[in-house]
Amino acid sequence: MRATLLTILMFSSILSLFGKTPGRYVIESAFSENRTKQTVMAPQTMGQLRKCGVTDETELKLEFFFYTNTEAKALELAEILKKKGYRVEQKPAAQDKTLQVITGWTGKMRMTDAIVIAWTREMCELGYASDCEFDGWGTNPKQ
Repeated sequence: MRATLLTILMFSSILSLFGKTPGRYVIESAFSENRTKQTVMAPQTMGQLRKCGVTDETELKLEFFFYTNTEAKALELAEILKKKGYRVEQKPAAQDKTLQVITGWTGKMRMTDAIVIAWTREMCELGYASDCEFDGWGTNPKQ
């Protein structure tokens, strides 16, 4: 028993050195890279929306997308997002049936860079907490 426990602890330690945890869809380094990428892209997307007449005073709903590798993780995140008042759908991904997609719409929010960047960061972190990857957001400026 003691030897088995020691072997398990050594295996866990070795895996943690490489940042890979058994059964995880999103490892910490991928989460960190994605959070950086998403928060850098948000102001760029906002710049495009500004060209369509969206101002800091405009309120829009945002469509969001997450992916993960199990239905249980997808359902967990979907429930968290529903508690925030978002409309949420969870289903197998169209292009890869081994993955689950979690998508939906927020309520309306003011479209300032600061608000959207903070929301983007929150979505990355909520996704990671449920082992889901935030794949980004979109909107229609003519809502």
